[in-house]
Amino acid sequence: MKGLLRYFVLLAVVMLVAAACSSDDSDSGTDTTAAATETTAATETTEAAPTTTAAPATTAPPTEKIDIDFWVAFSDEARLGFSEDRAAEFNEKHPEYNVRVTSFASYNDVFDAAVLAVDSGEPPGLIHFFEAATRQALDAVDGDLNPIFKSVTDAIAGRTEILGEPVVLDSVVDAARNYYTVDGSFYSMPWNTSTTVMFNNMDMLNEAGITTPPATWAEVETACAAVMALDDAPSGCITWPNHSWFVEQTLGQQGELLGNADNGRTGRATEVFLESDGMMNYLEWWKSLNDVGYYTYTGLQRDWDGTSNAYLAGEVAMLVYSSSDTTFFDENAEFTNVASFMPSDGDTDYVGNLIGGATIWMLDGMDTATEDGALAFLNFFSNPANAAAWHQLTGYIPITQDAVDLLEAEGWYDESPNSKVASDQLAAAKNTPASLGALLGNFVSIRDVITIAIEDILVNDLDVATRMADANAEANKSLSEYELLFGG
Repeated sequence: MKGLLRYFVLLAVVMLVAAACSSDDSDSGTDTTAAATETTAATETTEAAPTTTAAPATTAPPTEKIDIDFWVAFSDEARLGFSEDRAAEFNEKHPEYNVRVTSFASYNDVFDAAVLAVDSGEPPGLIHFFEAATRQALDAVDGDLNPIFKSVTDAIAGRTEILGEPVVLDSVVDAARNYYTVDGSFYSMPWNTSTTVMFNNMDMLNEAGITTPPATWAEVETACAAVMALDDAPSGCITWPNHSWFVEQTLGQQGELLGNADNGRTGRATEVFLESDGMMNYLEWWKSLNDVGYYTYTGLQRDWDGTSNAYLAGEVAMLVYSSSDTTFFDENAEFTNVASFMPSDGDTDYVGNLIGGATIWMLDGMDTATEDGALAFLNFFSNPANAAAWHQLTGYIPITQDAVDLLEAEGWYDESPNSKVASDQLAAAKNTPASLGALLGNFVSIRDVITIAIEDILVNDLDVATRMADANAEANKSLSEYELLFGG
């Protein structure tokens, strides 16, 4: 009876999650690669694209070939175009297959449509889904209570090539490997992976006497005091979007857990810790920057556009942001733009930053020929040349070491040193549950609870401890309700 309830609740949950936020890609996902004049919406994927999950446009009509539908959560020309081009190349190389790319406005739209398609008996082969929803994807079942998704590791079954395409899983970089390995298995294929870095207007900082990007919170305060003392001081000194992902990052830096059971990695997380010392340290520091006018809050939650525009317009000297837009900032900043690690608490031993982004999940139930085609495409999609090209186009890290080696051999990092910062920061992390990040049920809702609480603290000048106590109770209620249905 509980299993059936899980299935019906899943259909309801995906709709509630979609209503809670249009998407929660924690790494910006900004449509910044398309044009210098347009910094369109970001992590919550608010690009001007249809929000309906009904009848989205595909890149090719049905054929007599073996069709494989690949549903992606990008709708901008650059990233969607990359996906379409790779599908076309694969289809030409493997004429017995026809990979069809379908664009959705957000990760949640993709997932919602996939659940409904499974229910109707016409699911896609592959879907694109974000990292914070890993637990949600693992818990998804069909009407017969079978898992919707199949482990990519299990499907590959030890093969080193599929239809002539070399398997790339063994080359996946450690940060993505460690995050996405659950119970010893890659349930999905890593794709767009990022972390938080800081972009620095070195012209402005140098004018203020700051010669190197600040590495600690105290150094940020020192730099901001100097910047704001300039005769032509900007309206603020530093900004970043009000998004729970930045909180999660600083918890990882400080070696603190967001959830129990080792962040949900040694068992199902049944409790979250929104009143931890690390949480209080970060939010008190954030509030102090805001109180003295150093931090610029745009007034909108998850405002990737507003914060990036403020940085590019010279309204602030520093921007903490997703590394996924490194290429965009390099191409569009009209000042000396230098990327650096996300500043950390210098009074706490550094443990590590974590990843954001998304993976490609394979639907279960395909026949052998179709499944092999889907697996071959997944590995072709992230072969060294394609993974390197994706990194250069966007700023997402090269997902395999083979791609890193190719870029180094070609001298890419000498030409574009900012592009290496994210990979170096992730490589500096210790492999601990804190730096891996959490696997939580109802994670999107919990992120919303944190984000709303932060806005209250910044805008309404609420006491951090008092507001986070309320947030902690609300988040744990959300998690408990999820675990009652999906916790086994």
